[in-house]
Amino acid sequence: MAEFKNPNQQGGGDNKSLLVMMVVLVTVFFGLQYFRAKNNPQTVSPNSTQSATSGGQTAAQPGMSPAANAPVALSPAAAASSVPAVQAPAESTTVVENELYRITFTNRGAQVTSWVLKKYKDSDGKPLNIVHTDAAKKFGYPLSLYTYDSAQTTGLSQALYVPSATGDLAAPASLTFKYSDGGTQVTKTFSFDETYVLHADVEVTRNGAPVRALINWPGGFGDQDNASAYASGQLDVARNAKEEHLAAKKVSGGETLNGPFDWAGTSDNYFAAIFLPDSPETSTVATLHNTLDVAKTIRRTGLGSGAPAKGAIEVPILGAALGDTSGHTQTRVYVGPKAVNVLRSIRATGNTISLEPLLDFGFFGPIGKYLFLALQFIHAHVVSSWPGAWGWSIVLLTVLINVILLPLRIKTMQSGLKMQRIQPQMDAIKERYKKYKATDPKRNEMNVEIMKLQKDNGVNMFGGCIPTLIQFPLLIAFFSMLPKVVELRQSHWFWLPDLSSADPYHILPIVMIVSQFLVQFYTPSPGVDPQQQKMMAFMMPAVSGYMTWNYASGLALYWTIGNLISIIQQSVMNRTSIGREMREIAAKRARRKAGTPTTISGKR
Repeated sequence: MAEFKNPNQQGGGDNKSLLVMMVVLVTVFFGLQYFRAKNNPQTVSPNSTQSATSGGQTAAQPGMSPAANAPVALSPAAAASSVPAVQAPAESTTVVENELYRITFTNRGAQVTSWVLKKYKDSDGKPLNIVHTDAAKKFGYPLSLYTYDSAQTTGLSQALYVPSATGDLAAPASLTFKYSDGGTQVTKTFSFDETYVLHADVEVTRNGAPVRALINWPGGFGDQDNASAYASGQLDVARNAKEEHLAAKKVSGGETLNGPFDWAGTSDNYFAAIFLPDSPETSTVATLHNTLDVAKTIRRTGLGSGAPAKGAIEVPILGAALGDTSGHTQTRVYVGPKAVNVLRSIRATGNTISLEPLLDFGFFGPIGKYLFLALQFIHAHVVSSWPGAWGWSIVLLTVLINVILLPLRIKTMQSGLKMQRIQPQMDAIKERYKKYKATDPKRNEMNVEIMKLQKDNGVNMFGGCIPTLIQFPLLIAFFSMLPKVVELRQSHWFWLPDLSSADPYHILPIVMIVSQFLVQFYTPSPGVDPQQQKMMAFMMPAVSGYMTWNYASGLALYWTIGNLISIIQQSVMNRTSIGREMREIAAKRARRKAGTPTTISGKR
């Protein structure tokens, strides 16, 4: 006896479009996961050999005893030179501060040992030191000098410079470090204002001749404490107003790139250290790529977050150094968040391009950008004072998107009804041709007849896929955008501590799986074979659950709210005249297949 259980189970038909959509969805989702896994750092044997630093250079280590870290002679002609030596008698520090940062310089190497961004916190809730301390100890500190002679680089990083000021300086301010051993002379001047940008002026000479000394950000950021953070590291360059983002696997250590450069540097998902040279045409960039064992500092995601990982873990540490072919390097340096409003206000020399392109949202980048701008608008003008404001911004944006798509859902249902009305005629055509094999040319005639029938009755075979075709790029854009928006970093929503990280309790992914199943259950899909419908009803929740289980909880929130809205909308539409007629047609087909009349109790 036939029984109508589900509006979805409505006989066979042409399901090619559905299968195509399923294949595309599964392929893209699993392809993205494969790409992420391939670029994540891999655990290696604890007995593996530590990678050497580029060029065999040894980084300066401020704070070591004078005997262990004493200055080295930089020029064999120092004794014969008439230039007086300029060296500090002891190590000292200078702190430069404004409302955005607190930078601690040491005169040993005239470099930075701490760079605290006041508006951001690390995973322990402390003010974020953007300097990767472990990487700096091994590969060098920010604003140190990089030369093409490893011994000279080491000497410059260990020398005791004479600072123009010690103690605390409030920006706007200027700080100059000078050093001379009689043959090699170094002058480093840094100017600060109220923004994240400072200006650096570096000149190194040996016996009066210029030395190619590049100002350096050796690599890594202090917010990198998990595998995905290290995997997100990249080299960013912009030439002639065209930007390029290179993943770690495409960056060679010690390679020199010739200008012109509008800007160049390195970044991760949320923060960046970018050089904006005063003379783009004569600027050059040295790329640095090292590896670091972070087994003692890396953190796990999910429950138990904060515990150190077990076993040796080698991760990529990227860096960049910028210089000028003249030997006299003058550049602005941006060190701060990849916040769109901040990046947009910083432009390269000549006003050619801003730093906004640092925000790279992937293939669907333009869609991701406008989704975020809409999210930002809602946050600023609607929910800014609400607890968990960014989470509510995602909820309201999801509601808005689904309201806009509602007319398309109605059109899809109307198209489905037309498909149901001609389903008996389509079945009759298929019955006439079922004796032919799939490879028989006669099958083409069947397809022609079916397409003509659909055209004559105003049926679009892809009508049921239109909402999916629109929502699919939105979903992928959210997928690419959410982990790269610093505004969502550490933004909480109810039990979610960080919308850019996975739900620690997996509550949202579980709710999303259930809601995805209900969406499949309540949404009519005329023309789809019942077996294919059953397969999709379980495959779609499985795929979506897998994708959100350990991914940014903001994506799971967007997907879950969208599913709940779809269930409500579909339940209402199933009660309309269109929905009732669709159920009646499905009931008649069920009775016809059963061969006996029966009373149908349909779902509402």
